[in-house]
Amino acid sequence: MPDWVSLCVLISLLISLITIAGYILCSGLLSDITILSGSPPVKKITFAYKFKEGPYKDCRQLFKESNRIGPKLSCIGVYYDDPKKVPGPQCRYAVGSILSEGENKVDEELLKSYETSGFNVFSFPEVTHVVTTSFPYRTFFSILLGIRRVYPRLEHYIKERRLCAHPFLEIYREGQILFMAPLARQGDFYVPEVRPAERKRSEQEDLHSDSDVSGADSNSEYSSGSGVLLSDSRETSLAASSIRSVPIQDQGDRNYRGRSSRGTSFKELDCEQTEREEQLHEDSNQKSPEAPTQEWWGAVGGEE
Repeated sequence: MPDWVSLCVLISLLISLITIAGYILCSGLLSDITILSGSPPVKKITFAYKFKEGPYKDCRQLFKESNRIGPKLSCIGVYYDDPKKVPGPQCRYAVGSILSEGENKVDEELLKSYETSGFNVFSFPEVTHVVTTSFPYRTFFSILLGIRRVYPRLEHYIKERRLCAHPFLEIYREGQILFMAPLARQGDFYVPEVRPAERKRSEQEDLHSDSDVSGADSNSEYSSGSGVLLSDSRETSLAASSIRSVPIQDQGDRNYRGRSSRGTSFKELDCEQTEREEQLHEDSNQKSPEAPTQEWWGAVGGEE
């Protein structure tokens, strides 16, 4: 009798291990990850969102809240800071649901429901160039695997090609997680709440600088840490009265890249030169059809 018990326990253990292994494999453990730069996987989108400051792991609650209102809608998360450089309480993100894409009209009933629940509405434009990839979205564990596997590869791809890509979007739809970071018009992807949050951070930096016993110059430049790659510290994601689409205007020194001056620390300022050069490159393409399409963006359409 004891032998039968031991055998049953062993068989149950093996079945459990096989089930867990199958679950992890199904979640995307061995899925190929191909990083591309080129046309975006989504067109212009209008979405309902809530903006928060805090550790990215706390965004799960907003995903649940948004999904309860529109369970059939695609969910979206927009992440503005690198948690490796920005303290968790200061990380900024917007989470919500996509109300319409392209020229499709917004469902007015759903729009009212979101606004009644305290969500704001904003639109992102369709841009010409993005860095993007996708990952299977079959289970909750797919989210954890996707975050841990995709972002290091995105980081490598962007650094290797010296691209300027921010902020980072995650779109959950049709069994996939779409990861995307615009390479142009980045300022249009910053929701209005980012500006006061940025101002608050700047004031905190000023206060810290004034109280520094080292006597450091309060006008010294600093790296904002905004809009760069997310780390694996965010381990969990999904579970106003009119549509606003006015872009945040760029400010500050147009020739300064990599860092920005105090008080204007939007990461999009760092890449404005990139956007201008892209426009010049596009103009030159129109004049000369034989101009190489990979001159500025590195390997457009390349893969890792």
